[in-house]
Amino acid sequence: MANIYRPFPGDITQVHGIRVGQAQNLQAQTGVSVVLAPANGAVGGVSVRGAAPGTRETDLLRPGNLVERAHAVVLAGGSAYGLAAADGVMRYLEQMGVGLEMGDVRVPIVPAAVLFDLGVGDAAVRPDATMGYTACMSAGKGMAQGAFGAGTGATVGKLVVGAQPQQSGVGSASITLPEGVTVGAMAAVNAVGDVYHPVTGECIGCARTENGVRVPAEGLLCGQSPAPQQLRIPAPGSNTTIGVVAVDCKLTKEQANRLADVAHDGLARTIRPVHTQMDGDTVFALATERVNNDVNFVKLCAAAAEVMARAITNAILFAQDA
Repeated sequence: MANIYRPFPGDITQVHGIRVGQAQNLQAQTGVSVVLAPANGAVGGVSVRGAAPGTRETDLLRPGNLVERAHAVVLAGGSAYGLAAADGVMRYLEQMGVGLEMGDVRVPIVPAAVLFDLGVGDAAVRPDATMGYTACMSAGKGMAQGAFGAGTGATVGKLVVGAQPQQSGVGSASITLPEGVTVGAMAAVNAVGDVYHPVTGECIGCARTENGVRVPAEGLLCGQSPAPQQLRIPAPGSNTTIGVVAVDCKLTKEQANRLADVAHDGLARTIRPVHTQMDGDTVFALATERVNNDVNFVKLCAAAAEVMARAITNAILFAQDA
């Protein structure tokens, strides 16, 4: 399928106080993406919907627990090994004097989530503390999309026997509401399912046969396809879509967790099937608090779902253009 779609505008760094840094090993096809909050942190939340997550510090972000602010969020390849990238991010933040004051020590709060890309490039090379630190050093406004950072080895469409998954990547988008609040999202898309455009409903990311024929799995799943292909079930945890949604208004910790919850609606609009037992789908939320006035929370949640759907779409579109 020729790429007839234009990417959605903006990226998560349009949210006041948010910077993104990325590092990757192109030969090994793995990498890390770091979302840096302002120096005083951002109110954080998290929602895990997949059945096979690889995460760090998610319990800390849940309502009722002590810490309210995160200083960075790490998205990485490498499966569980990739969680080591957060150590490098902590080291960077400590050197910058950023972290939760604990007596004479500052402890950076760095939640993380990983996706499985060990079967794509060199399984012996994974994101580590050095790569996490390097990603922080590159952080700034704007971000590369496609096969970069945590999306370097990402693929989609893995349910059809005898077909090859499609290259995916990391994507981002943003929306500024009339109230002046910017809602941004980024996602590293490594789903077992296929990706559909949120406006047209057309499949834009799926498996392909050896001769290039696209084979969406939805017809096979619903028993509607007469094609000879059969379904396969990948190993649990061998996929996953991970992401961050950020806003620059004030939120409570409870609201941040709710925002992360509804951002998963963006996954559901674009990925089919989603939240499977083979995926570890996880979304973090950050609120940087630039805007003090009350914002309609229903509108904010609707924007979060929309911008996440756009970010997932952009991950596919930018990877196709590479």
